[in-house]
Amino acid sequence: MLALLKELVHQSSEWVEIRYHKRVLTEIEIRNGEMDKANLKTLAGAGIRVLVDGCWGFVSTSNLTKEGLTTAIKEAIEAARTGAGLRKEKIKGLAKGQIGRGSYNYVPERKEPSLKEKIAFLFEMDKAIRNYSELVVSNAVLYNKFEDDKIIVNSDGAEVEISDVKQDLAIHCIMMKSGKREMGIVSTAVTGSWYDLFKEKSKEELVEEACRIAREKLEAEYARGGQYTVILDPQLVGVLAHEAIGHTVEADFVLAGSVVKDRIGEKVASELITLVDDGNVERASGMVLVDDEGTIVQRSLVIDKGILKEYLHNRESAYIFNTQPKGNARAFTYRDEPIIRMTNTFILPGKDDLEEMIAGIEDGYFLKGMGGGGQADSTAEFMFGVLEAYEIKKGQLGKMVKGVTISGQAFDVLQSVDAVSKEFQLGLGRGFCGKWQPAKVDAGGPYLRCRVTIGGQQE
Repeated sequence: MLALLKELVHQSSEWVEIRYHKRVLTEIEIRNGEMDKANLKTLAGAGIRVLVDGCWGFVSTSNLTKEGLTTAIKEAIEAARTGAGLRKEKIKGLAKGQIGRGSYNYVPERKEPSLKEKIAFLFEMDKAIRNYSELVVSNAVLYNKFEDDKIIVNSDGAEVEISDVKQDLAIHCIMMKSGKREMGIVSTAVTGSWYDLFKEKSKEELVEEACRIAREKLEAEYARGGQYTVILDPQLVGVLAHEAIGHTVEADFVLAGSVVKDRIGEKVASELITLVDDGNVERASGMVLVDDEGTIVQRSLVIDKGILKEYLHNRESAYIFNTQPKGNARAFTYRDEPIIRMTNTFILPGKDDLEEMIAGIEDGYFLKGMGGGGQADSTAEFMFGVLEAYEIKKGQLGKMVKGVTISGQAFDVLQSVDAVSKEFQLGLGRGFCGKWQPAKVDAGGPYLRCRVTIGGQQE
């Protein structure tokens, strides 16, 4: 296939990029003791992008013969020429960055369990949830595995073969008591093997955590609303880094007028904050060694000690900003065009002790994990649900409370940070980023002490 794609790209007098992508997707869903889904899907084809007269043309095809790909290239060129006559702002060039050549593989070395063995394993988890308590009224165990093989060739000399495997698992437990209904959710995701999914926590520990959260929420009172000093755990820090900060620094949103437009070099956060995007983090769910434009992935230093340093780019936006792309162009399937996406986005750890951070709060909250719902926009205004919340009174952790949301302007929150823990963790869980097309990402950081608005709920 590589030889064929090289031949077709080099035959064309126009700028051409061909991205072959084969995906085998395994989906297993067990709900309330019943098999709801056990699917094995294979998707294969090529996405062909051309740049003609300052305009993109894109065509996807599942016909991978020489004739089929040749026809698709001609159709893409025709589409670009037609669009060029209508486009006001022409694409003037593409920044090159580090162009990939060779093989980039991150696949499990150990043999994976069979589909039958995985189903039996997940049924054991399902049974453990239902046996946890007579209060359990509903539950689910959800598993996905993405096996991707890609070949990317373009007119600038990119020639890469990429293989990787991403897997995720989510556990839902719903309990009911005295008319009250509460849910506990735990999820995990990796680039790597089935065994990597359970490297941090065993299946028993994952089940225990989901059930414990649901049970404790049944007894919890609602939080008090208002402005508080809080501790955000690494997952919530990751949500903040990805949703409320990361999207505002994606260059397509910057060009559209996001809150950080024309602010490179400005102080936007506490000097304790350094935020990066890095696809090279081993086993992280957003691991990307080469992006879908054939650019080798490098770390982007978005915020350095509180100073905004750089945006995230594809090759087109990097040319506009006169900088280098660092591998943030991604497409979900061969049918999608590469767009600017995050990979693993996180805040670097600090030097503070978590116990001392808690001890320094007179009246506040300790907040853990992403709860239901959430939104952020190009102004960095955000509101997220919180999975677990505990009162902090006179420097001591107190009782669990529920119904907690946090909101604010993300850069104001980062300006308020006065302590950053030395503990660090990535762990956005099973989630996908949903910017026009799904993408596997990860995010995280240390524990942060900062000021946020708590949205409490009254019974």
